[in-house]
Amino acid sequence: MTTPRNTSSSRRVRANGDGTVYQRKDGRWEAAGYVLASGNTRKRVRVYGTTRTDALAKLTEKTAASNRGLPVPSAQGTLGAYLTYWLEHVAVHHLRENTHTRYTACVDRYLIPGLGKKKLTKLTAKDIRTWLNQLRTTCQCCARRIDGGRDEPRCCAIGQCCRKLLSPLTLTYIHSVLKSALEHAIREEEIPRNVARNVRTGTPRPRRFAPLTADEARQLLTTTQGHRLHALFELALHTGLRKGELLGLRWEDLNLDAGTAAIRRTLQRTSTGGLTTLPTKTRASERRIALPTRCVHSLKHHHEQQQREREVAGPAWQHNRHVFTTAQGGAIDPTNLTRVFTTLLRKAGLRRIRFHDLRHSTATLLLEQGVELVVIKELLGHAHIGVTATVYAHVRLRLQRDAIDTLSTALDGPVSDESTRDDGNDPPLCGATVH
Repeated sequence: MTTPRNTSSSRRVRANGDGTVYQRKDGRWEAAGYVLASGNTRKRVRVYGTTRTDALAKLTEKTAASNRGLPVPSAQGTLGAYLTYWLEHVAVHHLRENTHTRYTACVDRYLIPGLGKKKLTKLTAKDIRTWLNQLRTTCQCCARRIDGGRDEPRCCAIGQCCRKLLSPLTLTYIHSVLKSALEHAIREEEIPRNVARNVRTGTPRPRRFAPLTADEARQLLTTTQGHRLHALFELALHTGLRKGELLGLRWEDLNLDAGTAAIRRTLQRTSTGGLTTLPTKTRASERRIALPTRCVHSLKHHHEQQQREREVAGPAWQHNRHVFTTAQGGAIDPTNLTRVFTTLLRKAGLRRIRFHDLRHSTATLLLEQGVELVVIKELLGHAHIGVTATVYAHVRLRLQRDAIDTLSTALDGPVSDESTRDDGNDPPLCGATVH
């Protein structure tokens, strides 16, 4: 009679359907089980870990996702299929709606047409580099047949290519979307490494902006005097708040007695929810800022004006507690604010700039007044001071040049009198010992 062997920890019996977990000859632990795959089918997947608990946890995670109806992508499938899965089941839960919309447009417009037929496991850095180089030199009117949809063709449809090429910034964005998707494929153990990280697209030149000078800023504020949104433009120029942060402000965020404002949310228009209040752009964007005295006075006057508008609107007034609203109390559409801003620029006789350039104007003027970079970083809500330093590098360079010119003037000045010259033998002015 054969004596049954003792059941080791690596061979513990698991319930039917829970999969198997065992230790391999190389010392690693392997867990295998059936999960939902694309096409409403089931497939057996294998995961690995340094311990039994680690391998079992990975299998449990995949099984739980399968039970929720999320199919596991097939590594044998195409990159296009994986990108579609990633957008629909992963990115949609981690990105803002507008960001997800931009990712989807990038995938549908460039990545799937260019690399979608490649096998996910066989994609190489050379494939990506070759495709990006081709994309860099290909006219988009011809490649995407944009000219065919125009009322008056002016490019490939009439045989005169306009050479509408993608900007370096757009190419970098496309590359970053691909890297994000492949990074998640690594976490799901579909591929061993992110080949997109081995491709260098180069650092694009920073976006150019045209901030207002101090004289132009004063001219704009003079023009907005009497406008129902004067307090908004004054707050924008004095604090550098983003458009969405200004429109998302509520009265409970303001402490006018203490002269402070808490930036907690932003107002955006999304394709599904319309005008929606969302959390700030980043954790660093959620901040408390000091308000200048003139902004406090303007906001108090704006509150009185809003109360009068509320009385005129009567039952039609919309109670959303926003600081800046329409005449009926509704949230202001960011696009409508841009139109008002453009009209005021024209009325003031100023050149046309973006609303976001008011934020750049604030930072530039503060730098020119000698305010430290770290203070500006906190005011603007940048996540890292390197962002502030990079965006306003040209301003810092100009200030350096002014400082060097000042020093040159001092060095080229008249020689001081012999009686006042320091020969280095005088005792120090301070009695403290210098270490």
